[in-house]
Amino acid sequence: MPILRYSAASPYARKARIVAELCGLGPSLTLEGADTSNPEDSLRAQNPLGKVPTLILETGETIYDSRVICDYFDLLVGGGKVVPLDPAARIAALTLQSLGDGINDAALLIRYEVTRPENLRDPKWIALQQGKIDRALAELNARSPAFPVTVGHVALACALGYLDYRFGGEWRAAHPALVAWLDEFSRAVPAFEATRVA
Repeated sequence: MPILRYSAASPYARKARIVAELCGLGPSLTLEGADTSNPEDSLRAQNPLGKVPTLILETGETIYDSRVICDYFDLLVGGGKVVPLDPAARIAALTLQSLGDGINDAALLIRYEVTRPENLRDPKWIALQQGKIDRALAELNARSPAFPVTVGHVALACALGYLDYRFGGEWRAAHPALVAWLDEFSRAVPAFEATRVA
């Protein structure tokens, strides 16, 4: 049985877990927590980057990162489940995935920066990352992605979930259309709520 090394707080691992469920692969997957900050964790031997998610196949081969894992899950079930086969729809889904992952990238960089001692924090760096998030959310609020669900939708939902988890949902007040979109996604994809960090 394949093993998915993950951290419950990781939006990238959450994305892989949700895609596994959407592809019907959840029951055949073993979830194994990983501590990315612990040099003794076997994760670093399984993935030289020491990042989650990392998928360990029954052959011992490993697949990473979340984008590759999600594509692998989609291919396992014949393709077209969350990564569209139509070229235009595929590019749209992958672009939306990049936008969602980019929000996560910026949010994580802010998170790391604000956990440093206050005298070492760089306000310009935080503002630079926040600008990426703000522009992405404004664009998505103006043109929320149409369904059906693709890997891009999952990436975006996980990014918004991470903003809720780490930043108290401050994004919600200025983006009502995106809040409504996330509510619709949550109803359509039960695995989103099931993977929420307590």
